Amino acid sequence: MSPRQRLVENHPVLVALALSLAAACALGFSRFSYGLLLPPMREDLGWSYLLAGTMNTANALGYFLGALATPALMRRLGVWRLLIAGAVLAGVFMLMSGTVTDTAALLVQRVCAGMASAFTFIAGGVLSARLGSMHSSRAGFLIGLYYGGTGIGIALSALFVPPALHAAEAHGAAHAWQWPWFALGSACLLATVLMATPSKAIGEAPAARGAESHFPIGRFAFGLAGYFMFGVGYIGYMTFVVALLKQQGMSAVLITTFYTLLGLAVVASSRIWARMLDRFKGGESLAILNALLGAVCILPALTSAVPVVFASGIVFGAVFLSVVASTTALVRHNLPQQSWSAGISAFTVAFAFGQIIGPIAVGWVSDGPGGLERGLIVSALALFIGAALASRQKALHMADPS
Repeated sequence: MSPRQRLVENHPVLVALALSLAAACALGFSRFSYGLLLPPMREDLGWSYLLAGTMNTANALGYFLGALATPALMRRLGVWRLLIAGAVLAGVFMLMSGTVTDTAALLVQRVCAGMASAFTFIAGGVLSARLGSMHSSRAGFLIGLYYGGTGIGIALSALFVPPALHAAEAHGAAHAWQWPWFALGSACLLATVLMATPSKAIGEAPAARGAESHFPIGRFAFGLAGYFMFGVGYIGYMTFVVALLKQQGMSAVLITTFYTLLGLAVVASSRIWARMLDRFKGGESLAILNALLGAVCILPALTSAVPVVFASGIVFGAVFLSVVASTTALVRHNLPQQSWSAGISAFTVAFAFGQIIGPIAVGWVSDGPGGLERGLIVSALALFIGAALASRQKALHMADPS
């Protein structure tokens, strides 16, 4: 047995933690840090909420395009190479955000960063599913640990962004929000170096060919629809909740604490929901988690009480990335391993399409008389609809391929 094989065999949790840095780069740094940077960017550049939301729609559009291209790129480059290439590109595009102020240029950058994030996140998801298949008794935990890496990125973003902003302001920088983008891009490149060797140890998934690689979209229609509505709903919260808290008068220290706790809750979620992901073979997990998200998403729209708002952020963090993990588990339970890449990609496309609609819709509503509060109510309604749809997704009644 080679050293790499021994690493995967004897230390799967360490390998999953290293792989989780891919999720930290793809979502934690590249996408969700924008929620912290939206208020200073909006103030400096004079954006409406619609335009601020459009920036995340651009990111989601790039993610959607990247998800469409990922299966072909994985066949051509291999899963691991695409993982590393995507992470490097995500870091570079974040660094580029610190060099421009033109709205059109920022929109293009967000599209490109979204594409790179899709390459990284989907490839990481495929490798995490493969790692889970090697340790089937702990598969739910290992898969959840990968997706929980997004929380590492969120928590680190909450710690990086405010000091970088303050340093930029202290030095009289014309656009203080650019400095945090430099910090986040550098962190992404460092994370890529740290995850490269352990993630390579997992090995490539079996080549998909013939009927074995087919993904039966019709038989997963309710799961895909529920996941689409999750994409519409959750992104509104992650895009605008910090802006709402600032508007409600919450101090910068409390906002940083709120976002850090949200990120740490994402990390903890891998343990919280592991048994459920292993137990349910159909859309039950997706439905339960969507419903929980809808319930806590609406809380900041109803009250600015700090304990309630913090509870909302902690529960939201403990749930939302496990929704993503639930679709990977759904694919793993119901498809042969050769079809996992196609299945994960199909769910990612549905997810990304929802994210395209979510920010711009919530931003448009938030510019109206109801403000950001009404925008979060729209997000909650989308999540409840997603729960209802996912509850109708049935298992395919086949043996667990792991």
